[in-house]
Amino acid sequence: MADEHQFIEDGLQKSQIDEFFADELGRAGYGGMEVAKTPMGTQIVLKAEKPGMVIGKGGKNIRKVTRELGERFDLDDPQIDVQEVDEPDLNARIVADRLANALERGWYFRKAGHTTIDRIMDAGALGAEIVLSGKVTGARSRVEKFNRGYIKHNGEPAQTIVDEGQGVAVMKLGTIGVTVKIIPPDAELPDDFLIQEGVEIEAVDQGGAEEEEGLEELLEEPEPDEVPDVADELVEDAAGEAAAAADAAEEVVDEEVVEEVVEEATAGDDADADESTPADDEAESAPEFDDLDEDVEAEAASLVAEMESDEEEDE
Repeated sequence: MADEHQFIEDGLQKSQIDEFFADELGRAGYGGMEVAKTPMGTQIVLKAEKPGMVIGKGGKNIRKVTRELGERFDLDDPQIDVQEVDEPDLNARIVADRLANALERGWYFRKAGHTTIDRIMDAGALGAEIVLSGKVTGARSRVEKFNRGYIKHNGEPAQTIVDEGQGVAVMKLGTIGVTVKIIPPDAELPDDFLIQEGVEIEAVDQGGAEEEEGLEELLEEPEPDEVPDVADELVEDAAGEAAAAADAAEEVVDEEVVEEVVEEATAGDDADADESTPADDEAESAPEFDDLDEDVEAEAASLVAEMESDEEEDE
């Protein structure tokens, strides 16, 4: 037989043994089992609310169960160890059977659900969930849920930490499935954290005295003189911009005044030119030779006389 087929056979056998114990030991508060195969035989650990009812008077009941177990499932020398459940309200299998029995006895599903989940939380559970599916009140099936605390629905914690149990309530209108999930008080969830108070923290080595000195220099506060005054800088910038704007305005005004003065001077010169005589123009146009040497002055005078004679002839 292949390995995968062997796993399937072992799982099927374990499920059948669990159903067998649930039918035979339901009144004793059956709370689950663990099966382990050893060289000496098959070791089965039973968890029950009432171990006395499982064992029976003088061990009669336990011998009967062991014999039927070996004959029905072909187990080699089965050995059953019965253990008492410490807190039945934290065992999902026992709680599911209790709730199913309460529904069969006529309890209203809301009252039964709230009462059961309150008992679970009072026992110290971190979280619990009860799901009732079926014809709880009428002819149509529906699902009712009752939640308290913190519960995991998927991932590894949902498989390893959450205790899940199922039960069936047989009613007149049909069966009602009961599913109970419980997180026990001592469960360690992956998102838990612990805050330790009063722990002494060791000093961290900064890597030498030189680095410490450099760090201290960086952490030192600068002196007041070294700290730039942002407000003063902003005031100075504003004053400079205002002065520049005033200078530009004055230049514009000065240019306008200069233009007006030039225009007036030009107009006055034109009027004076009209009133002046040719003799005055010649006198003004004649150059002065006071500062020249005598020879140069004589040459200049002769050239001027020739130019004047030429002009008169042309006229």
